[in-house]
Amino acid sequence: MSDLEIVSGPALESRGDVATLGIRETVPFRTMLSNRDRLLAELVEWITQRGVEPSGPFFLRLHVVNMAADMDVEVGVAATGPADDRVRAGVLPAGDYAVLAYRNKSMAANKALHGWIQDQGLVLDTHPEPAGEAFASRLETYLTDPRTEPRKTKWVVELAFKVRR
Repeated sequence: MSDLEIVSGPALESRGDVATLGIRETVPFRTMLSNRDRLLAELVEWITQRGVEPSGPFFLRLHVVNMAADMDVEVGVAATGPADDRVRAGVLPAGDYAVLAYRNKSMAANKALHGWIQDQGLVLDTHPEPAGEAFASRLETYLTDPRTEPRKTKWVVELAFKVRR
């Protein structure tokens, strides 16, 4: 964990609904990050062509997690605007979120936040589904704009997992 740089948190935050535009796909766990990059490039091109100005950062949302098989993921951005069959309007739900912002070492950051959630006696807002564990909202938000900083090791990323109270 020596290369993990925690920028802020862990902490508990209450958040309101956030309108989004995003592309959702089911992808194998082992190719999730390359698919994230592909979908992010597609979404950036889509919003640029339509003149959509984001109201917040880009994100990766994990709808259903199954690290042994497929992941139901969405690459999105906080924004409102026209949607179509590929890019759909959505909402990040209001609620309490366990958050941690970091740079570098995603697995270590996820492990640290999961440990903190347990230590605080919090419970993730999830339920089982046949395809895996479904999350009410589990996000990797890119606080560094990937349009201006291509080096992922320089990105500040915020993990935000919706919890039950």
